[in-house]
Amino acid sequence: MRIPDQEQAIAARRVVSAIFFMCGSFIGLWASRIPDIKSATGLSEGGFGVLLLVMASGAFVAFPFTGVLIDRLGAAPVSKALAVATVVSFVLVGLAPTTYVLALTLFFAGFSFGALDVSMNGWGTEVEKVRARPIMSSFHGLFSLGAGVAAAAGSLAIEFGLSVTQHFSAWSLATVPFLFWFWWQSWPKMDSVSETGTKAPLFALPKGALVLAGLVALVAALGEGAVTDWAALFQIEELGYSEAIAPTAFTVFSIAMVVMRLTGDAVVARFGPVRVARISGVVAFFGCLLLVSGINIWSVWAGCFVMGLGYAVLFPLAMSRAAADPHMSKGPALAAVATLGYGAFLLGPPLLGFIGEVWSLRASFGAVALLTLLIPFLAGTLQVKS
Repeated sequence: MRIPDQEQAIAARRVVSAIFFMCGSFIGLWASRIPDIKSATGLSEGGFGVLLLVMASGAFVAFPFTGVLIDRLGAAPVSKALAVATVVSFVLVGLAPTTYVLALTLFFAGFSFGALDVSMNGWGTEVEKVRARPIMSSFHGLFSLGAGVAAAAGSLAIEFGLSVTQHFSAWSLATVPFLFWFWWQSWPKMDSVSETGTKAPLFALPKGALVLAGLVALVAALGEGAVTDWAALFQIEELGYSEAIAPTAFTVFSIAMVVMRLTGDAVVARFGPVRVARISGVVAFFGCLLLVSGINIWSVWAGCFVMGLGYAVLFPLAMSRAAADPHMSKGPALAAVATLGYGAFLLGPPLLGFIGEVWSLRASFGAVALLTLLIPFLAGTLQVKS
């Protein structure tokens, strides 16, 4: 195994940062047009939840295979290929002419996006290891920045009357120069065998404390997914706000995520992952309460902002913990935590949609608030063993 030098690590950090930004931008793109897509399909909350479930199933299929590919081929080449697949998948989502075709394209989008999430985190942990200091939070900060920028651009696209097809195609075309840049970056395959000297099987399950670390990622990702997929509809359908301003909730959420994640590495280095995670869980809970109250538009946006501050560093901490696990090789360990964590980002919103149809979307966000109370009790499992 050849260890990259610091110059390579600095260059790779720029590329990985760009991949995180691009990946996040597609989340913002998707979130900004969910009301239009739901309206075009004519589906209820439950029916649209099924579509989201199809997207989630694509990611779940992708996770274990991606972990094995990272071990065999390396995180860098897998990330490069999946970046291309993700761009193509969202073009196809925008072009889908019927609900059935949309379901197929959403499965492909979930597969490629979920796989890219695992591989880019794997590449990011390799760069973090070479740099020998916490940097994962900053990567996720750029993910959130991309999501916020794309959500804000989505509001403009709606104002200017762009169709979903036009919007998705134009945004995807703008990423093509970055795809070429990704391919030019060289990065060697790094060793991913655990301290036990064995490689994990295809469908490896997390072990020991890694299970609880995965649950932290699950709760944090569920909260993030709830805001992404349902905050706009909550404002429109239950609070009566206009479609044009509804994406603002996700934008302010993303701004908070960016602010906290870009400063999160220094905060974690100063106070440690356990203390930061415990405080973050409490902050996220109170943000959920503000959102659920729905007193006025300002309380909703303030709730989303506080939720963003609370959830921001939890998923990066869980992924760093997975990459450092002494009992599993890196690829399957990342995939296992992603299955629990990032899987909740995709699987959770459909379940929240079913709750919304039976009771209300307010009840859905209330359920998220209750689950968030678990984070302070699980935070101790995020300590990375040296």
